[in-house]
Amino acid sequence: MRTSEATTLFDYLYWARDVVMAATADLTTAEFRSTDTVSNRDLRATLVHELDVQWSWRERLKGADWEEWGPDAELKAEDYPTLESVVEHWRRDEADMRAWLASLTDADLDASPVRNEDRQPLWHYVMHLVSHGIQQFSEAAVLLTRAGHSPGDIGFLEFVGRRPRPG
Repeated sequence: MRTSEATTLFDYLYWARDVVMAATADLTTAEFRSTDTVSNRDLRATLVHELDVQWSWRERLKGADWEEWGPDAELKAEDYPTLESVVEHWRRDEADMRAWLASLTDADLDASPVRNEDRQPLWHYVMHLVSHGIQQFSEAAVLLTRAGHSPGDIGFLEFVGRRPRPG
């Protein structure tokens, strides 16, 4: 994987997030806090979980100590009472993620991350972050659709079809 491809995948991930968030913005506060679930999380918990995964994995991959990103530091849904509180945190986190991605080289993506036991190349973890995020946004989309607020298609080709073509 090249850095340009990693950036494109995160562009896709954040586009899917924004589509889901736009549909979520149409919910009432009660609907946003509904306890209906897909698998084991409601909508708010699904969104906060994905925010936590992006943040904690990035910190882990950068070599941060376990105490800084481990279970005791996990983001909790109850700390995000409104969609706006999730969006605000995610905008800051997106800036941090994009800065980290911009700091990587193609060689970095092929190398194993600092202090990593598995010894997988970094790009495997980048791919995991993106695929996990798309799974979570798909689960959020199911919950939104059940509530009558479908975000529509969030597939990669939908994303690519909406991007301006180079040249």
